[in-house]
Amino acid sequence: MWASFNSLGTTLFLEEDPKWVQTVLKNAPNLRAHHVNYRTRLDQADALINSYKSVPECLPDKATLEGNAKCKLALADMPKEVYEREWDLIMIDAPRGYFDSAPGRMGAIFSAAVMARRRKGQGPTHVFLHDVDRKVERMFAEEFLCRKYLVKAVGRLWHFEIPPVVNVTADVGATTFC
Repeated sequence: MWASFNSLGTTLFLEEDPKWVQTVLKNAPNLRAHHVNYRTRLDQADALINSYKSVPECLPDKATLEGNAKCKLALADMPKEVYEREWDLIMIDAPRGYFDSAPGRMGAIFSAAVMARRRKGQGPTHVFLHDVDRKVERMFAEEFLCRKYLVKAVGRLWHFEIPPVVNVTADVGATTFC
């Protein structure tokens, strides 16, 4: 199914469960999937949304992902390919994020926003976020993906078109993404 949706592109799955990755790759060896360790839990969402602005490495003009240990929201240890590519489309439907001790989607949402804003190519990055009926997904989407970039909402799925930040100096000193 994924190959037919994106026949000329690269589809990469980032998954929290290493057993799922092994099982899927055994049954579909051409699928590209990597295990990712998420550094945050759902029960940390409120503290993260209230404190990220006090961490310079989380602010729009300084936010990076790879190796960014200071910003807890940054997915800092993903496969190098994730950081080196400019993605046309990012679908956020993981990690699970539906019970307090589970990894929440806060880092995935923040990281998608950083990747989209840092894009050097033309055109927006399309970001699809599933489960926006949940408090954390909605709160982090509005904080980092920005309602002004929301182009369509269908059920529990939101579609954002996030333009790259062309003039980086416009971001200097900014404390919000939206």
